[in-house]
Amino acid sequence: MTASAARARGLSASTAPTGAVLARSASSSARTADASPIAAALSGLTGLCPRCDRTVDPNLPYCAHCGARIDASGETDNCQSCGAVYQVGVDLFCARCGNRVGGPPPELMGAGGAAVQAKPRASGPRLSVLNDEGQPYTSITLDRAGSVVGRGDADIRFDDVYLSPLHARFELRDGELWVRDLGSRNGTWCYLDAPTRLADGDVILVGSQVLRFRRLGYPGPHPRDSDATRRMGSMVPSADVAVLEQLRADGSVRDTFHLSPARTVLLGRESGDWIFPYDPTMSGRHAEIRSEDAEFFVHDAGSRNGVALAVHGDRLLRPGLRILVGDQILRVESV
Repeated sequence: MTASAARARGLSASTAPTGAVLARSASSSARTADASPIAAALSGLTGLCPRCDRTVDPNLPYCAHCGARIDASGETDNCQSCGAVYQVGVDLFCARCGNRVGGPPPELMGAGGAAVQAKPRASGPRLSVLNDEGQPYTSITLDRAGSVVGRGDADIRFDDVYLSPLHARFELRDGELWVRDLGSRNGTWCYLDAPTRLADGDVILVGSQVLRFRRLGYPGPHPRDSDATRRMGSMVPSADVAVLEQLRADGSVRDTFHLSPARTVLLGRESGDWIFPYDPTMSGRHAEIRSEDAEFFVHDAGSRNGVALAVHGDRLLRPGLRILVGDQILRVESV
């Protein structure tokens, strides 16, 4: 390139190479100046974070990656639940499993470092959901204002084809827990833990048998035959005052069993007065219907699956009582 051409471009023949050299020199100097602090910083990262195992500056109190304390005052220990490392005196809960690993916070410490019991947090009644072995596998805390259980748009929802969309309602009143069936197709049931008097229309669940108790009343006297000839017939109790009706799924009656005063009736799969050999959910000796004066009481005869009574209206629940809704067995743990 000639000198005139260089001037035409705004450059001189002597300044163009010099400017390029100066630019390269300045850039090199800047990289050198920038590299010195970074190199110094990297050379100082000789420690390891006890929580995340990343390289950290041991002169800093906390890890820049996970926030764990890394200075010399940070004593570490292992979580008893999962084995993860935590900072003694700093961490209150394990970062991996959430188990409490530290002592109470300073605001809960009394004079002399003694722990002060915190005021219990208000919560609603608690139910456990039982598995096939009768053991709880999850728990439910109910809303104090009331909680609806069902298969549809309910507060407590189960994917259970035996549940109605809105099946039953649990409600707390004056410190007592009540349950009410909401007109469900399969009803809400409470398992019996003591002999229970039967009222007209009560429905009992014995194994997979749905039995309805009906009062008949005492029969009137039979009129005498005109020629005083006595009629023959089976020898039966003098009065049948109640009956058990075996119900089909559609609510129709399949079979009946008459109940008489002073007579105890045993229900079971293998032995008893009324036997259901085709029901594998029924125990060999499952339940008894006992007559006491003019009343009838249902007893659990030590069965495996228990005896349940359908809920009519509001039913008071107490801790330990089991409730059947659909195919779910719930147990009241606290009120």
